[in-house]
Formats: sequence, structure tokens, C-alpha cells
Amino acid sequence: MSNQKDPKRQLLGKIAKARGEQFEARIDESFAYYAQKGWAIVEKTPEPMHPTKNLGNGKFIAYYEKQAQPDYKGTIKGGRTVMFEAKFTAADRIEQSRVLQSQQSYMDRHQALGARCFVLAGFNSGEVYCVPWDIWKSMKELFGRKYATEADLEKYRVQTAWNGTLLLLD
Repeated sequence: MSNQKDPKRQLLGKIAKARGEQFEARIDESFAYYAQKGWAIVEKTPEPMHPTKNLGNGKFIAYYEKQAQPDYKGTIKGGRTVMFEAKFTAADRIEQSRVLQSQQSYMDRHQALGARCFVLAGFNSGEVYCVPWDIWKSMKELFGRKYATEADLEKYRVQTAWNGTLLLLD
């Protein structure tokens, strides 16, 4: 068996990574618009890093730890906390298991305190769906399986404003 990597799989992986980055950029731009208008402040949760070696001059070697928190957290005008976990898929379905157990627990605890929690599901079609956390957790009961298709999520499809802003808080 060869240790060479499959070039096709590498290319598909790079494409999926780029599409996922584009998806997050759309989200970032939309939340920046909400902040500029004074309607909400929702910020990306920094990736937790664990430094392993100090190289001096402010440089270090580190690795990313598994993220236990949702991708975005903030407050909408009026004081309500919101949280979003962003997931992109190049497939025709999005798996419930894409939200880690630690993230599920975090969202559950915050929702119990009154936070509004969602999963932003992006598909290759360019469509984005803002799925309420209770719906995401109930896929098996609602759809008969632990994944959702775009057709399943149609009622949660996010509208896009004339300026490209995803209307995530409407």
C-alpha cells in the first residue's frame, strides 16, 4: 500500500476548506453590518490555542485545542444573548454529529438560561439555514434520521439583503 496522498481527495479537501472559509466570511460580514447599525454585537469566538514552545520575540509554537464553545456569541439590541455554531457542507446533507458533544452541552446550558442558540448550516448551493438549537437536536424525531437536507431545512432558510448581508437575526 502506498503512502502517497490521493491528489483528487487533496483537491476536494482544499475546495471544501475554501468554501467553508467563504461561508464564515459571509457570516462575519453580516455580523459586522449588524454591529455598524447598532442592532447587535456578535463576535467570532477565538480558537483556543495551547502554546508548547516560546521562540522569543512574541513568537511561539502552539496547537489548537478542540473548541468547546460555539463559533459566534453576542448580544442583540434589548439585551438578549445569541449563539451560533457555523457548519458548512459540500455534501447534499448535514450531519447532526458535526456539532461536538462539548458544544452541544455549552449550547444547552446557555439556552436554559434564556440565550437564543442556532446552528448556521451552509450548503454548496450557497444557501444558508439558521436552524434553532432545539430543531437541530431533534433531527431524529423530526426527520427520522440524524442528518438534514436543504429540503428539510427550507423553513429556516436565511434571506439575503440587497447588499449581501445574511439576515441572521430577523
